[in-house]
Amino acid sequence: MPGSLQTILCDRLGSRYPIVQTAMGWVADANLTAATCNAGGFGFFAGATTESGDVENQLQAIKSKTDRPFGVNFHMFQPNAEEVIAAVIRHKVRAVSYGRGPDAKTIRRLKDAGVVCMPTVGALKHAVKAVELGADIITVQGGEGGGHTGAVPTTILLPQVLDAVKVPVVAAGGFFDGRGLAAALSYGAAGIAMGTRFLMTRDSPVPLSALERYLKTNDPTDIRVTTAVDGLPQRFIENAEIRRLENMGLPARLAMSMKYARQWGRESGLGPIAMVKLGLKVMSSGDNSFAQTVMAPNLPTLVQRGVVAGDADAGLLPSGQAAAMISKLESCEDLISRIVQEATVRLRSASALVAAA
Repeated sequence: MPGSLQTILCDRLGSRYPIVQTAMGWVADANLTAATCNAGGFGFFAGATTESGDVENQLQAIKSKTDRPFGVNFHMFQPNAEEVIAAVIRHKVRAVSYGRGPDAKTIRRLKDAGVVCMPTVGALKHAVKAVELGADIITVQGGEGGGHTGAVPTTILLPQVLDAVKVPVVAAGGFFDGRGLAAALSYGAAGIAMGTRFLMTRDSPVPLSALERYLKTNDPTDIRVTTAVDGLPQRFIENAEIRRLENMGLPARLAMSMKYARQWGRESGLGPIAMVKLGLKVMSSGDNSFAQTVMAPNLPTLVQRGVVAGDADAGLLPSGQAAAMISKLESCEDLISRIVQEATVRLRSASALVAAA
């Protein structure tokens, strides 16, 4: 059994250990979220990619698999954002994660309902702004992280944010073992958040065909950032689809995105007017340019092809550079237990150095 390792993060989230599983789209399903929570971590369910009308079913599924607190993520620009927020409040979900979308009024609504607000940011200015808007905890993702990511590495971004805000800070981007947890706690973080490490577990819904590609990737430089998908920097495992997109001209990528947008709109029951309204909502939610907004539909189609259908060549495989350090699939139970044991050993060793001095 792992030892005791408690921080303020455990108190706020109700988890046994200061280890968070991030809400990876189409990956952080009810099973993975519940498995993380049952193992002592804190799991976030991917509410941002849950279909309209299915949020209630998914939250009920999580609650049928665990009696531990869990979280849900969302984006204000998603068509069913209000459905997610209302369900979170109704089910007394412990925490929500989000980007820069929610305004102070929405955050206050969640906080008044007892929901911990825990945004993820990739820049110092966004961390400061999130706290001003009412965030209770900040997750900072360094450039090593997967999916949309910034350019500042965790070792720089984490101390920057720790020095600038007075709320608990969780470190993300490049974490995969107990050494990382011990290091983050030594920096002053309240815990760590991991996406890729939980994606690469036996509790993950990702098909084995895709997981095998993750396991075979052992060079961190093969997990790289590109802007070819939707105009924003994102980190993926190098494959044929990334190279194809990068060799396409902008007009061809925009045409492809319009095709995917029409397909997604039909599947979501959105007509042309609703699609235009959604596009305007996306543009107003952050720093997205017109081209980035138009290209946005490329992302869900290609990511689902990779992590849902398991096509490791024609789909996209979002990944942090930590994938290069992972050589086997463990259960969430074994993973969290091992990380806590490793971190405890490291922290005791460091403490002994101080005592010896």
